[in-house]
Amino acid sequence: MFVVAFVTAGCSRPSTLQEIRSEGILHVVTRNAPSVYYDGRDGPTGYDYELARLFADDLGVELKVRVADDNTGVLSVIGQDYAHIGLAGFSDHPDFANRYHTVANGLEAESVVVYNRDTNRPDSVSDLEGQTLHLVADSNHEHHLKQLRAENRGLQWEVHSGLDAAGILARVESGEYPLAVVSSNELDLNHVFFPMVKSAFSLGNPHDLVWLFPAEQDQTLATAAKSFISELRASGALAQISERFYGHLDRLGYVGARTFTHHVENRLPKYENLFRDYASSYNLDWRLLAAIGYQESHWRPNAVSPTGVRGLMMLTRATANHIGIKNRLDVEQSIQGGAKYFTIVHRKVPERIPEPDRTWFALASYNVGWGHVEDARRLTQGAGKDPDRWMDVKEFLPLLAQKEWYSKTRYGYARGHEPVIYVQNIRRYYDFLAWMTEPTQVAETSEKPWFKDLEGMEKIIGPGGASSKQEIRASLPSELGFVPPTL
Repeated sequence: MFVVAFVTAGCSRPSTLQEIRSEGILHVVTRNAPSVYYDGRDGPTGYDYELARLFADDLGVELKVRVADDNTGVLSVIGQDYAHIGLAGFSDHPDFANRYHTVANGLEAESVVVYNRDTNRPDSVSDLEGQTLHLVADSNHEHHLKQLRAENRGLQWEVHSGLDAAGILARVESGEYPLAVVSSNELDLNHVFFPMVKSAFSLGNPHDLVWLFPAEQDQTLATAAKSFISELRASGALAQISERFYGHLDRLGYVGARTFTHHVENRLPKYENLFRDYASSYNLDWRLLAAIGYQESHWRPNAVSPTGVRGLMMLTRATANHIGIKNRLDVEQSIQGGAKYFTIVHRKVPERIPEPDRTWFALASYNVGWGHVEDARRLTQGAGKDPDRWMDVKEFLPLLAQKEWYSKTRYGYARGHEPVIYVQNIRRYYDFLAWMTEPTQVAETSEKPWFKDLEGMEKIIGPGGASSKQEIRASLPSELGFVPPTL
């Protein structure tokens, strides 16, 4: 409990806000979830975490984060006044009125019924009677279901204390759970990973997602947080943070071939020589280096994320310092840094792993970090599969987003779906670039390059071959022709 003792009789207790500024620390309790908090490639991140970090900066104090196992843990810590703020992605509802102070975080969500597409779609609450809905523990969904049960006596559900939203969705995907209820924002963030999961209908209207403050606190901290978030909304900064986490969810899918073709024609020529030069310096295929750059920034040299990753190759500050890059927004330095960093992570992959798998592991490591890749490899081996084979390991990387699995690993939670899709995207971009370039355009090296035999990366040309880049591009199907850029 955060208490300041006063020796002098008659002194009134300082406000919560004064205590925090005196101690110099804002204590936050949260849980691992892509919608709230997670340890990403660039360090801690997540919508609520980013807001809390900015709020602590605004108060001029240090942010200290404690990660609870689940919603129940967050509620317990806040209920006992052991943290200043609880971040768990809760929707506001009347049950909170006497237990916590709440402040809206700028997002709304609703409880959504989801089902496996191989089962019949329920169209209304009455269609759910006699079936079991599955949901995480201490969620807002149970509150909605209890209200609906007054008119739907056959409504029943099962709460799973050991699962998070990703775990619930994974079981709907497999068909183990035909029906479930999840928050709309968590469904949005995870839906691309579970194509067999479909949304049926919402159990009610959207509600504000809120931060929780202990009831024993006075209102000073909650008032300051509410004012701060209002200022972010007015300045447009809140929309920018929301855009980062919710505005580009399709980034994990394949970018349209027509858009990519347009960018190859209009953006790539500006940087192609740099990709060639630095790929040659590090014994890489320039097209692979260019494909990484496209996945990272869509070849935008001034790209900057809210978490500080920037430049055409989207290098973190720590990475840039480590490899000696002084200006990440300088195109040449960024491409050089990307080539050098990829070479470093590629060398971390055990030499016994043959190509192309060694490259796929290196790309995954470039995205999520080698520690998380190693965790997935250990899970793969534990399941009796080959940890040195990408096609096996990519099945286990997504499990790092589920508590029942990441709790058993050394490096913990990771958005394990992302490196899988990251690798697949880059492979596709490379295929396109190999298709649109001549064999003689591959950067020449004194030794046989390690990428020479990469799976699925052969140059694709028409039956009669082609004698020039222009002829190859002219042979593209009409639907892959010029289109306005969308990114």
